[in-house]
Amino acid sequence: MASGDIVPIELGLTDGDLVTLWAPRWRDGDDEWEAFLGHEDALYGFESVAELAAFIRTDTDNDLVDHPAWKVVAGLLAVELEPEDNFSFDLVGVPELVAGDPDSDTVAELEDTLAMVRNIGEVCELDTVTKFFGSHPALGALAGGVPAFAGREGQELWDQIGTAVAKSWDDVLDAIDSVVRTPDVDAAAVSIAEAELLAAEENVVDADDAADSDEDSDFEPVDLDEDDTDTDEDEEDSFWHEVGIDPVKIVTAAGSYFTLRCYLDDEPIFLGAKKTILVFPSERALARYLADDHDHDLARVSTYSDVQTAAVDGSLEVEVTDENVYVLPGLADDLADGPEAVDVDQLDLAVELFTDAADYADDDAVEQALAKSTPLGWYVSYLLNPDPTRMAPNPPYDAEAQAWRELERNFEARLSPQ
Repeated sequence: MASGDIVPIELGLTDGDLVTLWAPRWRDGDDEWEAFLGHEDALYGFESVAELAAFIRTDTDNDLVDHPAWKVVAGLLAVELEPEDNFSFDLVGVPELVAGDPDSDTVAELEDTLAMVRNIGEVCELDTVTKFFGSHPALGALAGGVPAFAGREGQELWDQIGTAVAKSWDDVLDAIDSVVRTPDVDAAAVSIAEAELLAAEENVVDADDAADSDEDSDFEPVDLDEDDTDTDEDEEDSFWHEVGIDPVKIVTAAGSYFTLRCYLDDEPIFLGAKKTILVFPSERALARYLADDHDHDLARVSTYSDVQTAAVDGSLEVEVTDENVYVLPGLADDLADGPEAVDVDQLDLAVELFTDAADYADDDAVEQALAKSTPLGWYVSYLLNPDPTRMAPNPPYDAEAQAWRELERNFEARLSPQ
C-alpha cells in the first residue's frame, strides 16, 4: 500500500460481507486526507468484486475521483480488485475475538479491525464510533501486542476490552451500517467484470493442470531431506537476520508506521534521507516501496540489494519482532503519574528509538535531555538502571513529563509518512 494508493478492502458487516475501496492518508499540498469509496455521507459497499469493478469504471461522482491514483484504479482488471487477506476486516466477528484468549493472531486481528473501524468513524464523522474509542483507553493496549496482556494486569486489560465490546459494539456496528449504501451498477459492466474474473480463475486452473502434467507419473518423488520444509521456514524466519536489517513498527498518537533500520559500526541507519525517516502505514506499503529504486541512506548498505530483490519477486515478508515495536502514546502521562505507573520495558525501547533517530540525524538533543544532570535524565536513569542505594525522584513529575513530550514531538517531526 504505497503512498497515494487506493486499496480494495472487505468489511464483514451485519448484512454480510461487502467490498469497497480505502484510500489511506495522502497529502495534497499542505493538506492531509483519508477517504473511502462513497459520496457525501454514504460509504459504498458491494456484494461482489465484479460489482465494485463495474462501478468504479462507470462512476465519476464519488469521493475518490480526485485522488491521484483514481485513474490507475479505474483501469485495473477485476481480479486486481480482490481484497488481499490482510485487508479483510470482520467487524461482526469482534465479540468472538475478545471472547477468546489474547494470543498473537487474535490480538493482531483485533488491532487491525479496530484500526479500520476507527478510520471509518473518523472519515464518516460517526460520533458513536469516536466516543467508543475515546471512552475506552484500554483499547490502546492492543498496539503493544501479546506482552501487553501478560500477568494479572494484562488479563484485566483484556477483560476491559471485552467489557467495552460487550457494552458498545452493537452501537458501533449500527452506526457503520447506517452509512453503508450499495449504489446501482451498470449490468453490462458487471457482466464484463464477471467474465474477467472467470477467465482469471480458468487461467489458474490451466496453469495448475499444466504443472501436474509435467510431473513424471512413472516415478514417485523421493524426499531426500525430510527437514527441507523446516529449513525453508527457518530461512524465511532468518532473512532479516541474515541481511542485518530490521523492520520496525512505531506506534504514535497519529497512527502506526513501519520502516527499516540497521547498524553499521554501531551507528544507526534508517530508511530515510536528509535526516528524515521514511515511514509507511502498513507492511505491504513498505514492501511496495522497497520494490522500486529510490535514493535513500539504506541503499548504501551492502545487503540492501537482497531486500530489494525479494521485494521485486514478491517473496519479501515484512515481519516485525517484539523487540522492534515501539509504542509511544501514554508514556508521558505515565511518567507524570510516577515511577510505579511506567512500563519500564516500553520506556527503554522508546529511549532506544529516540537515541537512534537522533544519532542518525547527528543531533545531540536527546543525549543532552537524558543526561543524568537533568530531571528527566535522572528520572529515566532511575527507572532503567535500578539501584537500591539511589534516591528516588521526588514528585511532582510535571517537568519531567513535559520534557519527555518535547522529545516525543521532536522525534515525530523526523518521520516522513509516505
